[in-house]
Amino acid sequence: MTASSWTDRLDRARAAASAAGIDALLVSPGADLRYLTGYDAHPLERLTCLVLPAGSAAGGEPFLVVPALEKPAAEASPAGSLGIEITGWDETDDPYALVAARLPRALARVALDNRMWAEKALAFRAALPGAEQVLAGQVLYGLRARKTPDEAGALRRAGEAIDRVHSRMGEWLRPGRTEREVARDIADAIIAEGHVRVDFVIVGSGPNGASPHHEVSDRVVEAGDPVVVDIGGTTEEGYCSDSTRVYALGEPPEEFLRLYEVLLRAQRAQTDAVRPGLRAHELDAIGRDLISEAGYGPYFIHRTGHGIGLESHEEPYIVAGNQLPLEPGMAFSVEPGIYLPGRYGARIEDIVICTEDGGQRLNRSGRELVVLP
Repeated sequence: MTASSWTDRLDRARAAASAAGIDALLVSPGADLRYLTGYDAHPLERLTCLVLPAGSAAGGEPFLVVPALEKPAAEASPAGSLGIEITGWDETDDPYALVAARLPRALARVALDNRMWAEKALAFRAALPGAEQVLAGQVLYGLRARKTPDEAGALRRAGEAIDRVHSRMGEWLRPGRTEREVARDIADAIIAEGHVRVDFVIVGSGPNGASPHHEVSDRVVEAGDPVVVDIGGTTEEGYCSDSTRVYALGEPPEEFLRLYEVLLRAQRAQTDAVRPGLRAHELDAIGRDLISEAGYGPYFIHRTGHGIGLESHEEPYIVAGNQLPLEPGMAFSVEPGIYLPGRYGARIEDIVICTEDGGQRLNRSGRELVVLP
């Protein structure tokens, strides 16, 4: 990204905050700070905070407060080329008082990023006693949810990288190995195929596949087992991958094949239905209704999907009750699942991006059940 791209993000964040009646945004280390400045700061007990004046404080310039020992790293990041003042504070300084002294006394509302640690939020409350604290997510999440073409390209490359890992599953997944052993090989491949960080590896074999967030155990994978493999990581561009496929080690039970056909039909119907204007709850209902009609409704126990970008889970959430209309640029997972406790489970997950006239699946690997010898 160019410096002007980062500056545009800062300008749009200030405008959105002003429109929401917010006088200043206070953003600590995490995805929001990376989105606004490109600075991937360490989340420490010492305060790092981007201060973005808006509303009644809009005349002030943004500045970044960092521990003095972190200042060289901040200056070497994209934030150092944005013309933002980077202020280092010493170990005996009060960084919260430093921020308060730079802001107008008449602040009415300040917005703190949603992931700010409680000790920092409470310290800001003490330093800015006259200001109401609200969540910055009400303005930042809307900006982050609508991906630019460059962001969509980064997500597409992340999807291609995780697809390559799934294409190699036959190298590691076989009877006699434990889930943990398989997961270790998958994690190595996630890095080898283009990620810089492994975010999660779920290998749920047999009855463990009925627990959506099982991760791994020392269970030995057996012949005939259905195995749910849900994997994801973060690429050097900072964007995340996430994809789930189901494998069977030899021919699985007939009932499982029937279950999987229902699931595949539901997931295809949902990905095909994505378009601007469709509400999140309507997309959830498309797959959920098909699964319920087949008698598996009680066994689809989670939302259809979550947004993805700089974080594996972010806005928008595809879930019953969410009236949010889909917009071009929104990227999210479509991952219905069916889980029979104590027996087995199945989930099919693709990342989909809403386009001007429909939706595009970013994971291109086949969705059919993969039967391994």
